Amino acid sequence: MSHPMVSRHQWLAARTAHLAEEKAFTKARDALATRRRALPWLRVEKPYRFQTPEGERTLSELFGLHSQLIVNHFMFGPDWDQGCPSC
Repeated sequence: MSHPMVSRHQWLAARTAHLAEEKAFTKARDALATRRRALPWLRVEKPYRFQTPEGERTLSELFGLHSQLIVNHFMFGPDWDQGCPSC
């Protein structure tokens, strides 16, 4: 790819325009994250049971006093030696 050579004035104008786009993107991303955090919660109704070194535990017993659960998906195929590198 060949980049044009320009004067400092032209570069500054292009950089200023690009910075305005970056700021607009950041504001849009922040607004989207705010809307995601405002999504309604879902109560876990199913009585999940887990085997732990201390014996069988419920989901709430696993997390003690914590009232929120964050789920992080990690892809690992049954025939894979390693997990998904993008995860």
